Amino acid sequence: MQFPTEVLRVLTDPRTIIRDDQVGVPFEIDRPVYDAMNKVLKEMGGAWDGREAVRAHVFPYRIEEFMRQCLAADDYPSRYEQGWFPTPPDLVMQICDLAGIHAGMTVLEPSAGSGALTGEIARRCGVVDAFEIDGRRAEMLRKQGDARRVVHGDFLAADPLDYAEPFDRVVMNPPFTQGLDHIKHAIGFMAEDGILVSVMSNGLMWRSDSETVEFRAMVEEVGGEIEELPEGSFAMSGTNVRTCLLFLPGYPGGPLRTHDWVRSQPRQLDLFAAA
Repeated sequence: MQFPTEVLRVLTDPRTIIRDDQVGVPFEIDRPVYDAMNKVLKEMGGAWDGREAVRAHVFPYRIEEFMRQCLAADDYPSRYEQGWFPTPPDLVMQICDLAGIHAGMTVLEPSAGSGALTGEIARRCGVVDAFEIDGRRAEMLRKQGDARRVVHGDFLAADPLDYAEPFDRVVMNPPFTQGLDHIKHAIGFMAEDGILVSVMSNGLMWRSDSETVEFRAMVEEVGGEIEELPEGSFAMSGTNVRTCLLFLPGYPGGPLRTHDWVRSQPRQLDLFAAA
């Protein structure tokens, strides 16, 4: 959600102290502004500690780096925004390291949010294309300039055949409620020898429905891994949902329905039609 204008002005004021797990405003502000700021900080997980030695909003995690990212983007996670939980900085680094992103690689980020992953990909000189369903965040991503292309729209409606070339890497933090749908669709954009790394609800590790069971079997077949993330990995993003990290490598001729597989389908259908 976008910060209220007056709240953003206070939180970006050089006198405001944002350090470790605390946000403090050591100067007077109008009561309506304080109330609005208090609401925002509570939505982000902070609680007011009025003790003389503290007098700040205190968070159950280190807020400093993440708060500065939110302020720079003029966007913060709210419990009222279902499905969007920004990727915490430490996890961003873990995802990009696991994907092995380096200069010149093409990378797809199918649910870019406020740019946590696209910023790090650009820092590593990867060439990133991004999708974002929220119009304001999509425009913000364009202004940030980290992505070669930003598409405002539902990634699940995107057609892999709109891309002439596959992506070397796919990194993603999809909506937890539709995570597997997003992951399976994203495979259609990756190169045969590419790598996909995604955050996912840890239900991927134990759910017994046929779709999830078949997907886990496919992950094992290609030599992929599903690793449970520590409890509280997304606490700073406003949720305590348990999560895992999926590492999915491809290889030529493998079982993944990659971009090459998608491109081959029309030709196969034409052959059947001709017969």
